[in-house]
Amino acid sequence: MKILCLNGPNLNRLGKREPEIYGYETLEHIEAQLQHVAKQFDSTVSMKQSNTEGQLIDWIYEAEDQGIDAIIFNPGAYTHTSIALRDCIAGIETPVVEVHISNVHKREAFRHHSYLAPVCVGQITGLGTFGYEAALRMFLQSN
Repeated sequence: MKILCLNGPNLNRLGKREPEIYGYETLEHIEAQLQHVAKQFDSTVSMKQSNTEGQLIDWIYEAEDQGIDAIIFNPGAYTHTSIALRDCIAGIETPVVEVHISNVHKREAFRHHSYLAPVCVGQITGLGTFGYEAALRMFLQSN
């Protein structure tokens, strides 16, 4: 199984940005953990991050066109603002799971709404960086 893990704005700063909310693990650490789990299932994970909405949209369409089996997506703040990402996900067959490190429902009111959740197969929130692994295992074990 081929899985793409996408990360949106500011996630390149994991480990440095607001560690009291997001912890000290970096994207590199998350990627290493996902690679370790994927290898056990004879699968691959590729990790990408962009602070640009259009780039994320391009990667989602490319993933579908290249036969990627599933997408793990932490859209960051675009969760609460991007109708463009919502429409992109709605327009593909590749399943997408939305992941958030913090529990967005325990934070500011504007973070409680996700434009993406209704077009994703699920949403994982508040499990820290383990949420990425939970999404990965869900895809791998349902295959």
